[in-house]
Amino acid sequence: MKSTVSGNLVDLPSRTIFPAHISFENGIITAIDKTGDAPLPGQPYITPGFVDAHVHIESSMLIPSEFARLAVVHGTVATVSDPHEIANVNGLEGVEYMIENGKQVPFKFSFGAPSCVPATVFETAGATLDAAAVTALLQRPEVRYLSEMMNFPGVLHKDPEVMQKIAAAHAAGKPVDGHAPGLRGDAAQQYIDAGISTDHECFTAEEALDKLQRGMKILIREGSAARNFEALIGLLPEWYEQLMFCSDDKHPDSLVLGHINQLCARAVAKGMDVFQVLQVACVNPVLHYKLPVGLLRIGDPADFLLLENLTEFKVQETWIDGQKVAAHGRSMLASVPWHSINQFDCQPIRVEDLSYPVNKWGDEENFEQVYVIEALDGQLITNKLVKPITDLVVKEGALHASVPNDILKLVVVNRYNAAPIAKSFIRNFGLKKGALASSVAHDSHNIVAVGVDDESLCRAINLVIDATGGIAATDGWTDQAMALPVAGLMTNQDGYQVAARYEQIDRFTKEVLGSTLGSPFMTLSFMALLVIPHLKLSDKGLFDGDSFSFV
Repeated sequence: MKSTVSGNLVDLPSRTIFPAHISFENGIITAIDKTGDAPLPGQPYITPGFVDAHVHIESSMLIPSEFARLAVVHGTVATVSDPHEIANVNGLEGVEYMIENGKQVPFKFSFGAPSCVPATVFETAGATLDAAAVTALLQRPEVRYLSEMMNFPGVLHKDPEVMQKIAAAHAAGKPVDGHAPGLRGDAAQQYIDAGISTDHECFTAEEALDKLQRGMKILIREGSAARNFEALIGLLPEWYEQLMFCSDDKHPDSLVLGHINQLCARAVAKGMDVFQVLQVACVNPVLHYKLPVGLLRIGDPADFLLLENLTEFKVQETWIDGQKVAAHGRSMLASVPWHSINQFDCQPIRVEDLSYPVNKWGDEENFEQVYVIEALDGQLITNKLVKPITDLVVKEGALHASVPNDILKLVVVNRYNAAPIAKSFIRNFGLKKGALASSVAHDSHNIVAVGVDDESLCRAINLVIDATGGIAATDGWTDQAMALPVAGLMTNQDGYQVAARYEQIDRFTKEVLGSTLGSPFMTLSFMALLVIPHLKLSDKGLFDGDSFSFV
């Protein structure tokens, strides 16, 4: 069936805007007929669809089909999706789950082959993907790239397994994504020379510029926890051909509000050229990853947007393969019933399991200082602090949180088998009472929890254990929890209902428990991410991301 859509066409190659009719049949654009020279007032603007150039769908807490339902409302037609999170829990079965569920909706998911499962040997994960498994994945047409190579020390030291995975991607003609926070100079050059073409972890313009000048493509990230847009957007006018937009990790309540369209609006509001902004948001990911996404050319898939204007980027309609999938803020995709998979073997804990004895390293070494992780709002990196134990509460031979000093207890509980609980301390969460716990804990997804006292911590952790995965918050009397039955990371429930429930729990953590963070659960989920400096906690202990060793 032949269809036609009319509006002011934003032609990115010629950098012009003119009224036109776009005709398409069987999902393919068959004609573009120019009907004038100047944009017509009151007509929508027709642009290519937005692409999230790097995202972990799992962080939305939604399975891919539900993620798509929310994303199309904001003009997103495709994602470059790293199934790294579920792979760390369920291995190849998890990757297969994401691919097959994604096929149930007319949305263009392009998945990567996870390169670092487990992310490090310093934590307990649920699965391992070796070079042979990654090589096999890269042969699949749905797998379009090697996912972020977080093991940059392995690249620099030419670890055979790491190099074999990179070589497999090159042999398959597929790009390799990078992940090298803080890497500069000769070390960055060595990393790039290994054949790694992108990085989404730059948190300063100086670092991004260093990598851009060396030929790397940089992703400007703005997610629920890590926000680097303000630091990097100034590079766009000169480097727009080598930039892309991404969210990396986006919680459901945030996804309901907007996606890549928000970054376009913010960039244009800063005076950026709209054609350059749209190239970053729409074109560059398609070209770099060779995505099957149309760019408003005859013979392309009919993937495009109707926008109200080119300032707010409010989406009137989203079309994918000639099918209207969203209109005027309403998703036209139906929910798809889908099964769950999981791996969770964890018994309820006791309050005494959380004790942090003063003589932790033996009777002869009564220490006077303690390491404290400093969380940074809007960043994945943390600071490494050393505090006197007088900044904490000492009673009955154990260290406890100090609410007045905003130093709380942080723990990680192994979700895969019985093991001692790892404990440390953290500041900047701002909790005045209670505790938070989550089985979303990058990258191995053990249970991570923060709290003001051991009783609340125990209660929150056991709420997650009882649900065999999820998020929980408690003030000691009132409990708030949401089960995540798919790998302890996602739910297969309606995305809009999930977003509303998550927003309630998030509000509880701020208004009742007192957290001062913009996204407390998202920040908490990264406190076990060892590959991001400077200090993190795995289920095996406190870890220094600079020396890549336990402290």
